Amino acid sequence: MLFQLHIGEVASLLTAVCWTFSALFFEKAGRRVGSLSVNIIRIFLAVILLGICTLFTRGMFFPLDATPYNWFWLGLSGIIGFFVGDLFLFQSYLLIGSRTSQLIMSLSPMLTALIGRFFLGEILSLKSISGIVVSVLGIMIVVAGKRLRLSISPKGFLFALGGALGQAVGLVLSKKGMDGYDAVASTQIRAIFGFICFALAVSFLKRWNRVFYAVKDVSSMKSITWGSVFGPFIGVSLSLFALQHTETGIAATLMALTPVFIIVPSAIMFNEKITARQVIGAVISMMGATLFFL
Repeated sequence: MLFQLHIGEVASLLTAVCWTFSALFFEKAGRRVGSLSVNIIRIFLAVILLGICTLFTRGMFFPLDATPYNWFWLGLSGIIGFFVGDLFLFQSYLLIGSRTSQLIMSLSPMLTALIGRFFLGEILSLKSISGIVVSVLGIMIVVAGKRLRLSISPKGFLFALGGALGQAVGLVLSKKGMDGYDAVASTQIRAIFGFICFALAVSFLKRWNRVFYAVKDVSSMKSITWGSVFGPFIGVSLSLFALQHTETGIAATLMALTPVFIIVPSAIMFNEKITARQVIGAVISMMGATLFFL
């Protein structure tokens, strides 16, 4: 009974865990074949995996029963969340690493609330504003050096911030676009539009040769495949399922726990040193996110 009452919260936590693994796998692949190749391959794999899933659960490979309303808002969500936001995020992985990128991504719940204020007419309380201040402080502690100077690439920081903004907008649009529709099928609609955008980008930049090279790279494909399973397949589907069973703010906050989950495995996988400042900053940012939605 308790599990059923909090199934949305549980799904949000599982989403954070999935995104932790996907971030690590995609960073590993991105360092070998580039972020653009990783993005288009993982979105393509997601469309296939999601289609296979809905074929068994709903009897159709593509979401042919979706309404024009679903297609429009979920499609727009896919363009902003899967394409624009993730393009920025994956590039930040290459510049500052997945751990620091995900720490900056913890701003996403606050950005989600701010966007909801203008898009949905939600009014921020004093407690919510306090949550924003505390979370931003935590982020600044993580990325600032001993003399409060940026210890990471400013360009990488801006890319990660763009990823957080894209995720926030995508979350709000997904909530609006689902309107009771199946979460997995909704994810596939987002993935289809994301893939179309990446295909156009690859064609415009004439990078198909790099994509084909990445496909032939066995090590990279293993990482991309596992990242696709944990990320746009299971992770994103769980995030939309969570949105259907709990409030957007609560879901966004629990999904933002990814930076806390990623610190140790990232340090092990990439032999990175964990500093006290990063741990303290992560804890403060999560406390701010929690305060924001209490």
